Amino acid sequence: MEFQDGVLRIASFLAVTIGIIVLFIGKRLNDKVGILREFSIPEPVTGGLLFSVLFGVFYFASGVAVTFDLQARDILLVYFFTTIGINASARDLLAGGRPLLILLTVTIAFMFAQNFTGIGVAALFGLPAAVGITGGTVSLIGGHGTTIAWAPLIAAQYGISNAMEIGIASATLGLILASVMGGPIAKFLIKRHGLTPAPQLVEEVQDIGLSETQKKTGLDHLDFLGAILAIHICVIVGFLLNGVVADLGLKLPLFVTCLFAGILITNLTPKNLPTLSGMPWPTRTPAIALIADVALGTFLAMSLMSMQLWTLIDLAWPVLTILAAQFVLAVTVTLFILFPVMGRDYDAAVVCAGFGGVSLGSTPTAMANMAAVAQCFGPSHRAFIIVPLVSAFFIDLVNALVIPFFLRTF
Repeated sequence: MEFQDGVLRIASFLAVTIGIIVLFIGKRLNDKVGILREFSIPEPVTGGLLFSVLFGVFYFASGVAVTFDLQARDILLVYFFTTIGINASARDLLAGGRPLLILLTVTIAFMFAQNFTGIGVAALFGLPAAVGITGGTVSLIGGHGTTIAWAPLIAAQYGISNAMEIGIASATLGLILASVMGGPIAKFLIKRHGLTPAPQLVEEVQDIGLSETQKKTGLDHLDFLGAILAIHICVIVGFLLNGVVADLGLKLPLFVTCLFAGILITNLTPKNLPTLSGMPWPTRTPAIALIADVALGTFLAMSLMSMQLWTLIDLAWPVLTILAAQFVLAVTVTLFILFPVMGRDYDAAVVCAGFGGVSLGSTPTAMANMAAVAQCFGPSHRAFIIVPLVSAFFIDLVNALVIPFFLRTF
């Protein structure tokens, strides 16, 4: 911990510790407040938002900004997406071909609508189109990372000196909206249409987290270590694959190549191949589901608790208006376009929960939304395959073309 120039910097170890505390507080609040459970609000979202508000109050009261070293958080993200790859079966990937294409098509169309919405609202305030684009796919579909990458160029070439602040504000508020919209949308669709998982999936292991029955049976320590070893093997392969992709001129986040490494190893390794642990490859085992839950929950808690809400005050009205319009757009597309074209079944409802996270927030938010719904109503393996493939891989590639197109055109 270090204090300098009005900033209290929290080191990585303590940041993880606080993240775990935030997660537990979120769980306690969800246990006590029925409406949070009713709408499947993820526990790390509940705790993370509470602490981000508390840190904001502390800043206004003392003038001291609290920041966190989030290096360990990013490792948790790699762990999580590797577990998704390990859980991916070739059968589900093949079955997900058409739904994946549909989801990708809807998402790309939504990206254009998102930028047009941002441009339209910005025009109402007499602001340049570049402001609306910054409040569109740059910050929402793109998130904080894309914002940080594009904001300096937008500031320099389009005269938007506060492009970084607008983008960060939009990405932060979008993350909050994404965290609370996915669960209620899925619950509404499931209840209204009487949807349930396929009968053969009801008793299967969750992609993330354990069912109540599995919690009671417990885990063997060797099962847990075997799952950790499998994750590390996939991460090593993913790291090597990331280097190969970079040499080809394509820059991808490490968690994406680790996701693909998990998919490749899971589906190319013979099931009867002996392993060092003496146990089968841990696809869809309780140990993998538990690690996925721990990694995702702690990652999201740390991400939300570290949001600096006080940076949003000066940009409140334009950003809030843009975000309100984007929220209405996202809900409309999810309910009236995405759900019908995805088949109006249980998998479609879980995908809608994920799209709520993707459209305004981030891939981890999408996964947390889906995990909260799946743990309440039942598993949806297809949703947990196609949503991260679209949001963590294809969208970044498409957005790299969409953003310059809109900036040049408008």
